[in-house]
Amino acid sequence: MAAVKKKKKSRIGLYILIVITAVLLFAGSKIFGPNTGTFKQGEFLYIHTGSNYDRLKSTLQDDGFISDMASFNMLAGWAKLPAHIHPGKYHIKDGMSNYDIIRLLRSGRQTPVKLVINKLRTKKDFIALLSTNLEADSNSLQQLFQDKDYLSQFGVDTNTVMCTVMPDTYDFFWNITADKAYRKIEKNYARFWDATRKDQARNQGFTPTQTITIASIVDEETNINDDKPKIASVYINRLHKGMKLQADPTVKFAVGDFTIRRVAGEMLQNTSPYNTYLYEGLPPGPICTPSTSSIEAVLQAPKTTYLYFCAKEDFSGYSNFASTYDEQLKNAHAYQQALNARGIH
Repeated sequence: MAAVKKKKKSRIGLYILIVITAVLLFAGSKIFGPNTGTFKQGEFLYIHTGSNYDRLKSTLQDDGFISDMASFNMLAGWAKLPAHIHPGKYHIKDGMSNYDIIRLLRSGRQTPVKLVINKLRTKKDFIALLSTNLEADSNSLQQLFQDKDYLSQFGVDTNTVMCTVMPDTYDFFWNITADKAYRKIEKNYARFWDATRKDQARNQGFTPTQTITIASIVDEETNINDDKPKIASVYINRLHKGMKLQADPTVKFAVGDFTIRRVAGEMLQNTSPYNTYLYEGLPPGPICTPSTSSIEAVLQAPKTTYLYFCAKEDFSGYSNFASTYDEQLKNAHAYQQALNARGIH
């Protein structure tokens, strides 16, 4: 009888062990097993500033980040995730467990946004780039870049603010504010303008913002680095002589059409202050964010007597340079004939 009772107890103990093991395995699968969904919007989860846990749950479920919300919700409560919601951009990888996701979100270790700034022509382009890639909306950015008092602390105004936007690659956290994003970009500009470059600009007779404004015209004139210093010397010489720059790219900027092949006719009478055919001196600000090579071309422009340049008639991209108007007319005539021969109007 005692042996039977012992055998019965042993069987019950085995059943209990099996149940406990099953419960532990089930719990383990819910904690450490895969719980990602269909990723309807991709693998990056964006938590907006001010979001609460309910909004986070809706996003996780609606965008297919989580497969089993019940288990996630239970474990999130145990881990006190509702009290630790951090805005930002998070990479939820396929196959992540509840534990992995909750740990990531609770830690606030978001994925940085790598923002590449190449050539931009207008503030509108710049604002669109930032608002597309960061949480800051276009309205807040626009207000910031129209705030004269705000911009004055950086030594720029609403026209010259684009001088501080240097083509480069920037790392941001997605939820960075408009102010902090701009300060980081401006810091890169300030770092670029070290004592050596400031001296070079001064020796040419310009401030950093004036240098960048000239460089923006040079940048729009050519992609050939060899020609940039000579083109820069033309504009520098014209400025020092009080001549109008008569730069075609500024007219394109004034009319807002950068596809124009030949600048002529009514567009030359456009009353925008950026039309250097109509007004003397530099335009109010840059017409693009110039490359470093274009800025260096202005800083290191050679001393020449050139006052004119015209694209070569071989369409190589290089230019013919002239010190007199008669020379320029000959060069221009050759180029116009080449354009006509190709039917370019």
